[in-house]
Amino acid sequence: MADLKVHPTLLENLGSIMILITQLIYIHPGSEAVFNEFESHAIPIIAKYGGKLLLRTKVDKDNVIEGIMETPYEIHLVSFDHQHQIDDFFKDEERKKWVHLKEASIREVWLIKGERM
Repeated sequence: MADLKVHPTLLENLGSIMILITQLIYIHPGSEAVFNEFESHAIPIIAKYGGKLLLRTKVDKDNVIEGIMETPYEIHLVSFDHQHQIDDFFKDEERKKWVHLKEASIREVWLIKGERM
């Protein structure tokens, strides 16, 4: 079995991360442009509250090895140091201006909250 290799700067960039948010995002068919418009406004706001977008990736069904659940359109991994930062991000007035795009494009989101171990 090969050793897992971690990019040297990843651990430095993680610093004292306490909370990790993983989102499995399912969008309505044909709403990719609307979803991307929302993301273009919402993602930059993460940093305003001390968050970091660690990963944003699209999932290709052909690359799924095994599973019984529907393949999400995208998966996001975001970090915050404290819960109040997450709360403040979701309450952000600028973000709220664009939530109608989220509601129009996203069918379902699974939000998985964890901590660094």
